[in-house]
Amino acid sequence: MKCVICKQGQTQSGKVTVTLERGQTTVLIKDVPAQVCENCGEYYLAEEVSARLLETAESAVKKGAEVEILRYVA
Repeated sequence: MKCVICKQGQTQSGKVTVTLERGQTTVLIKDVPAQVCENCGEYYLAEEVSARLLETAESAVKKGAEVEILRYVA
């Protein structure tokens, strides 16, 4: 698909690191599958991937983590 941010590049399958923050909690999730723009690096996540990341972040917040670093597992 064409990147909606830079409007120049096409996206390709790849992996990214996603950082989510809520209050005092920061969650870093590595190796997340995404469509990544070859021009600007903007990434797009599938709906099911986004839902899983949000569940993971919510779990970290509930247990009171300040920083959590994880690797995405499909």
